[in-house]
Amino acid sequence: MSGQNVVVVESPAKAKTINKYLGGDFHVLASYGHVRDLPPKDGSVDPDQGFEMKWEVDARAKKRIDDIAKACKGASNLYLATDPDREGEAISWHIQQELERRRILGSLNVQRVVFHEITKSAVTGAMAAPRALNDELIEAYLARRALDYLVGFTLSPVLWRKLPGAKSAGRVQSVALRLICEREAEIEAFVPREYWSIEAMLETADGTPFKARLVSLEGKKLGKFDLPDADTAGRALAAVNKGGYTVSSVERKQVKKHPSAPFTTSTLQQESSRKLYFGATKTMTLAQKLYEGIELKGETVGLITYMRTDSTVMSGEAISAARTMISGVYGPDYLPSGPRQYRSKAKNAQEAHECIRPTDIRRRPEHVAPYLERDQLRLYELIWKRAVASQMESAVLDQVSVDLNNSDSSAGLRATGSVIRFDGFLTLYREDVDDRDESDEEEGSRLPNMDEGDRPDLKSAEKNQHFTQPPPRFSEASLVKRMEELGIGRPSTYASILKVLQDREYVRLDKRRFIPEDRGRLVTAFLSSFYDKYFDYDFTAELEEKLDDISGGRLDWRKVLADFWDAFRAITDHALELSGQEVRDTIDRVLGPHFFQPDENGSTEEARKCPSCGNGRLGLNFGRYGAFITCSNYPDCRFTRNLDEAGTLNGEEADATEYPRLLGPHPETGEDISVRQGPYGYYVQLGDTPPAEKGKKKVKPKRASLLKEMSPASIDLPTAVRLLSLPRALGDHPESKLPVAAGIGRYGPYLKHGDAYVSLPKDDDVLTIGLNRAVTVLAEAGPKGKGRVNTAKELGAHPSDGKPVTVGAGRFGPFVKHGKIYASIPRGTEPDAVTLEEAVELLAAKAAKKSAAKGNAKKAAAKSSTKKAAKKSKTKKAAKKAPARKAS
Repeated sequence: MSGQNVVVVESPAKAKTINKYLGGDFHVLASYGHVRDLPPKDGSVDPDQGFEMKWEVDARAKKRIDDIAKACKGASNLYLATDPDREGEAISWHIQQELERRRILGSLNVQRVVFHEITKSAVTGAMAAPRALNDELIEAYLARRALDYLVGFTLSPVLWRKLPGAKSAGRVQSVALRLICEREAEIEAFVPREYWSIEAMLETADGTPFKARLVSLEGKKLGKFDLPDADTAGRALAAVNKGGYTVSSVERKQVKKHPSAPFTTSTLQQESSRKLYFGATKTMTLAQKLYEGIELKGETVGLITYMRTDSTVMSGEAISAARTMISGVYGPDYLPSGPRQYRSKAKNAQEAHECIRPTDIRRRPEHVAPYLERDQLRLYELIWKRAVASQMESAVLDQVSVDLNNSDSSAGLRATGSVIRFDGFLTLYREDVDDRDESDEEEGSRLPNMDEGDRPDLKSAEKNQHFTQPPPRFSEASLVKRMEELGIGRPSTYASILKVLQDREYVRLDKRRFIPEDRGRLVTAFLSSFYDKYFDYDFTAELEEKLDDISGGRLDWRKVLADFWDAFRAITDHALELSGQEVRDTIDRVLGPHFFQPDENGSTEEARKCPSCGNGRLGLNFGRYGAFITCSNYPDCRFTRNLDEAGTLNGEEADATEYPRLLGPHPETGEDISVRQGPYGYYVQLGDTPPAEKGKKKVKPKRASLLKEMSPASIDLPTAVRLLSLPRALGDHPESKLPVAAGIGRYGPYLKHGDAYVSLPKDDDVLTIGLNRAVTVLAEAGPKGKGRVNTAKELGAHPSDGKPVTVGAGRFGPFVKHGKIYASIPRGTEPDAVTLEEAVELLAAKAAKKSAAKGNAKKAAAKSSTKKAAKKSKTKKAAKKAPARKAS
């Protein structure tokens, strides 16, 4: 060991960077995360002994702790410099406890230091101000770990016994799953409501056109549903077409739009999902690399501050640097009179230190671009822009509202618009919003200058049909936002929560939206029926607050656990006494509307009639491998249906809907739109098929195939109209100026750019994709649109020999590589999210498997050789013993 000071950090990348800053008197090692955990078996937490926990050093971590123990022998100081959050505090505590158990500490001076950014000044400053371990943060960690363990190891066996096919359940993951399932139930129960609107095109005296909409009729203000059908809309259109409009009032007001606060963990995940299409796991993996350090001109530098934080507070030094840069680059008009201060929502200062920001504001994205991978640069640019924009001047918008009345005051129109008078922070950064509503479309429209008494001319008017839309499915961004609003979980855990739900196959991501699998809905139905209190949103949020109070020193952690455990164990004892019939009947009642189409009165009885025997009632049942649909007349009737075969019954079509099914008239042409079934699947058709005329070519009406995930029984008119509008023009490419279009072909959804066709990624929706996203997809595609470019990416050096470990994609899927060893990345794991430590484990497992296979092959060969030798020897002996043949 060089020097008398040992520093322990979490990752090898951080160790390498910090070692350069501290010099030869310090020996910096990595723990590679946690070194101890609770063994995955019953009894690791004992509620009867004050929630005593039995910790274990796993095989992977043993070498790390051995290295740390070896380095500490003869050292004077041990600095525990793991991450500056609750988990980091816990890792330091585990290391100290394990070294103490091995009697390594002795007179060693153990101190805790935290780095909120990996820069030389921050590291040396932290080393100069060490502290003791924070007992309150450690107790908060112990409480959370014990809670999650007790819930998981108590609840999972109940699920296995009462709900065959269920995998397991977690304290926070199950609540997140409930959010997804309940949103899906809302969508399924949603009944679209028709309404109409009237839009007019007018022109001022100087020939400037503008749009206005009907807001009052016969002196009465119109509500959203006051024009419920085509006839009512037609009468309103007739009133609008009378013309003779006069401007009755003009309202002008100036509003300010203020910049958003700099990023926290949650807002970074949300905005990264919306702007960059990164999942939460990928966002945090990229942010971790930016935090730990990137090599710039031979020096490893951390580019951003710590990325797990609830705080929006920015240091005075960073604010000063941002203000200097804003004044110099954008001018004094873009600099507010004083620094902007943002208040953190976090309750505990120990867990929320500073926002996520660049470590040096002067280090602009274009300066670091040559040293970063493409996705790293995109995330850094997002963080940099948000941090700088948070200290810029507010934008100023002029909002104008013009009211017009026709000649007999039977129709009143309103035109609205807003103009950016001063762009302020918008010149640098605009925040994206998920699930925009119709009112957003008005933003940015500009109106001509008008005054009261002006008489613009009516040029045209039209009526438009609309249908209310169900609430959208959760995206990663909107789910994280909702969980944060409810106080469920903590930002540092959101990425792992979403990953666990997908790994357990409780949900799937489709077009960047979460859809619950039937397995996930069964688990949610069981928990909401028999453990309702413990997976209630308010209860989970209150428990999170208690855990925060523990970290703030306001509650005793053992008392919180005892209060929870006593009641939870009683509920579990009751659940274990439930009969199989009780569980089946309860879940069948809850999920009946999902598995069986309800009628207009909400009853599912008609859909439950058995198609096989005719008088049996279909219901939910459980077998060894999970749930399925069966007939009540079993065993006389042996009809069954798997849950994932919602559309088929023993190979026959289960959907009782008759095709073609009429959806309604096209809002523009008036022709009927219908859903039909053809030899190659379902499709929508505009108008009727005209009869064939002799000697003339057969005319086919416009048709569009349904997308793979669409259900023909639930397709509605607005969706059908959008399908029939394909291929749709998205606009001209900003670089090539060639048109870009989206459509559906024989191989699925695609983008067309000039002569090139590019398959649309599965997470994108051909019906809603915009030009900006299309340009990104085209840029990521190979030449002529032939697939995506996959290049191997280096994760770091292998700890055994220092040779590079890379991640790439091949003909059999994504893999990691070290030397000549290739290891496949497990299905469901995002290649960009794989860390060096995970890659090393995968490679080690592959090498062991390969070695075992070689050993077995050698044994088999040796065994075969031994058998052949024995046979040969036996043959020779037999030949010797055989008597000589007499000559005839």
